[in-house]
Amino acid sequence: MPGPDQQRLTPDERANLVAYLDGELPDAVARVIATKLTMSATARRELEALEKTWELLEHLPRPQPSPEFTARTLTEVQKLSLAGDEFESAMRRRLQHALRAVLWMAASLVALGVGYALTQWAWPNPTERLARDLSIAEHLDEYRDVGSFEFLEELAHSPEFSGGAN
Repeated sequence: MPGPDQQRLTPDERANLVAYLDGELPDAVARVIATKLTMSATARRELEALEKTWELLEHLPRPQPSPEFTARTLTEVQKLSLAGDEFESAMRRRLQHALRAVLWMAASLVALGVGYALTQWAWPNPTERLARDLSIAEHLDEYRDVGSFEFLEELAHSPEFSGGAN
């Protein structure tokens, strides 16, 4: 087992070395790496190798993009921007259609409710009329047998029904 001065960095610590050098790690993780770097010469060598690699990369020539690359990039950005605008306008149209459909449904429900209320309160109910005129309906056959008011007047003046008052 290696001594504390020969401990290597773990793969996670090695992956965090660049962030450690840039000061982008949370304090707890940065302290763990700093402690290991102060205790282990092997870990310090890994850090120094990484620093030298970054220094050498700075000396390499940087490739310059061609003018076509810039034009293509700007064209693609414009296409994406237009596609985004088309998406937004399509979504806006769909939302307007959905809102219009909801409003029509609400208006239909209100019209249905008003129509129902009118038929219940304003329209005459034939069942109520029959119930009100039930006594007439029960004696309808007898009324039909009478035939006319003249017959009823004769009965009213006859001694059997008048009670002898005439």
